[in-house]
Amino acid sequence: MESTHYEITVRGWLGEATREAFDGLNARSTPARTVLCGEIADQSALHGVLDRIQSLGLELVAVRPTRPQGGCTCHRF
Repeated sequence: MESTHYEITVRGWLGEATREAFDGLNARSTPARTVLCGEIADQSALHGVLDRIQSLGLELVAVRPTRPQGGCTCHRF
């Protein structure tokens, strides 16, 4: 099965320690939101990321598959 590139948006700015909980994903933050992006192997891995968002008490805003060829505008941390 081929992995899918996702952008996952949560409300608020995530500090470095919180972003590190999402190892393997890149991030870009503004005071209002943080976008995590990168390759996610399969639906099980996606649910793992979503479970981590919930367990950290973050508010999920959006999840969308994207094309990696366009270049991720997130930065590796």
